[in-house]
Amino acid sequence: MFLKDKYNKQKKSLNLNLYADDDSKLLKSNKDSPVGHEVPLVVFEYSRAGNLHKMILPVLPKLIRAISSAMKSYRDVKKNKISDKTNIISDNINKIENYAKSLGCSQIGYTKVENWMIFKGKTILFPNAIVITMEMDKKEIAKAPGNRTLKEVFRTYQDLGSIVNKLADYIRTLGFQAQAGPALGGDVIYPALAEAAGLGATGLHGLLISPDTGSSQRIAVVYTNIENLPFSNKNPHLWIKDFCKVCNKCVKKCPGEAIYSESVKTGKYTESHINMEKCAVPFANDFGCTVCIKECVFTSNTYLKIKTGFLNN
Repeated sequence: MFLKDKYNKQKKSLNLNLYADDDSKLLKSNKDSPVGHEVPLVVFEYSRAGNLHKMILPVLPKLIRAISSAMKSYRDVKKNKISDKTNIISDNINKIENYAKSLGCSQIGYTKVENWMIFKGKTILFPNAIVITMEMDKKEIAKAPGNRTLKEVFRTYQDLGSIVNKLADYIRTLGFQAQAGPALGGDVIYPALAEAAGLGATGLHGLLISPDTGSSQRIAVVYTNIENLPFSNKNPHLWIKDFCKVCNKCVKKCPGEAIYSESVKTGKYTESHINMEKCAVPFANDFGCTVCIKECVFTSNTYLKIKTGFLNN
């Protein structure tokens, strides 16, 4: 298969060990880390005969740009200059946030990366994470499953890939080191990272639910050597997990019956409500599915309205 072979060839360059000066300093996954699932490979593996072009061709330019951004994020760690500077002034944090917002980011949070959050076989440069989200157009998500929804999903993959590279470059101009973590092909469990950053909570569908965008968003990150970021030490959104156990709408609406109301332990620190093999079939054959985001009540209703109604009952 030409597209799969071409992707696998390019994927070989998505290896931090090829670009890092000292691989002994890399943060690595551990025995409690889960296995990651790459979006293109899921499509290649589970697409039925004749469906691959239906999935790939409409988004091919965006997919190529997203993969190119991912490759750039690895290459660009060579731009990091040797420096002992690890503390940032609050004015420069504001500048980073304002720049991120000007590029189209919805939310920004900060957290430390734990080794178990890193996918098996993956590595990152720094434990300090600047987590960003980008909202997907809910009007396009409402058309799921369909071509326009798929294009919107890959638009955010493409745009976030470009944004984190720009943010990493900007952080370097401030005298710090950085590594971009794009939305497509990330090395870390992004929903867990965003939850740790206090941006929201992970729902039954395995996706981040946040106040501003509900489930209709994608996540990316910039890892940095800045040690005094305003790391989150609390998360006011964890009530969402209790709400999801009552709601179960995504469980009922999932075309592949892939979402379970009861979680399955997948590691010492991780659990999942998703049967990946069942999820992959509609995802790879019906325009990336996205029905769980479309049907999530946080996509169609306001966070505050749901919170008030749930906590007051």
